[in-house]
Amino acid sequence: METTSSHSSGIMWFFKDRGFDDKSIHEMFQKCRRLEGMQRQNASENWDYLKSIGIKERKLPSIIRKCPKILTLGLHEKLVPMVQCLATLGTKPDEVASAITKFPHILSHSVEEKLCPLLAFFEALGITEKQIGKMILINPRIISYSIESKISQIVDFLSNLGLSKEGMVGKVLVKHPSIMGYSVDKRLRPTSDFLKSLGLTEHDLQRVIINFPAILCRDVNKILKPNISYLRSCGFEASQIAALVTHYPPVLIKSINNSLQPRIRFLVDVMGRRIDEVADYPDYFRHGLKKTLELRQKVLTQKNIDCSLSEMLDCNDKKFLSKFGLVE
Repeated sequence: METTSSHSSGIMWFFKDRGFDDKSIHEMFQKCRRLEGMQRQNASENWDYLKSIGIKERKLPSIIRKCPKILTLGLHEKLVPMVQCLATLGTKPDEVASAITKFPHILSHSVEEKLCPLLAFFEALGITEKQIGKMILINPRIISYSIESKISQIVDFLSNLGLSKEGMVGKVLVKHPSIMGYSVDKRLRPTSDFLKSLGLTEHDLQRVIINFPAILCRDVNKILKPNISYLRSCGFEASQIAALVTHYPPVLIKSINNSLQPRIRFLVDVMGRRIDEVADYPDYFRHGLKKTLELRQKVLTQKNIDCSLSEMLDCNDKKFLSKFGLVE
């Protein structure tokens, strides 16, 4: 691959000195035509600046391969203003460097045209500056989403489900920012329709989304339906499944083999209880099999104590022992 002959020798030596191979160099020139004629000194200044803000030099090649455009941006016109603005959103010194490492393209966006309007949009939803900072720095890809054609659609969708734009929608976005990366028509609406088909009321659905918004991002056919089929095979009735999902949404995404099945077997075969009891206490699935269920069941069996699942599990270890007079 005759890369050197087709591109500026200055920028070529810049890449060679930093360990880039010919294949990577060629791919970067394909991604960013602005590298043609790029001055080595300008690229070096941007490279050094990224190091100065806390990005490890060993990570820089990967960052540049993903977004070679970073080297062509004006240092004081683009990079410095964006980094300084991001720094005002963070609370820890390494947060900005971490965000850039995760999503280098964040530096290619404009403070005035993209970041500021995004901050204003989130503030209008009642999200605090600290929460906005956490969202963007942990999920920097958010800055690449269009407010009009992407994020506004998510907000309107959640609002149409009965969540208030002034408060609850913002809380959902803060709790699970990744929801903004999904398509309303291809993922969020089909999932919400499926939840409704299980018998969840409008209020139930709102409760599920507020408490566990990640559920909306799961694939209905690959994840949710198999879990529902398993619960039905265990003997749960439709109304009981609706109650399980409403009060403990993760039941829909827990591994059948590693989580649901072992707990159901333990409930029926070891504890000698009916599955109806789980419908009354869905949080049963939240508790660890080894650390909580087996240990507490052993204690109750030894002391010949009979109690409900909620009495057995809805407390920490100290209160559990105290409740049943097992400590002096």
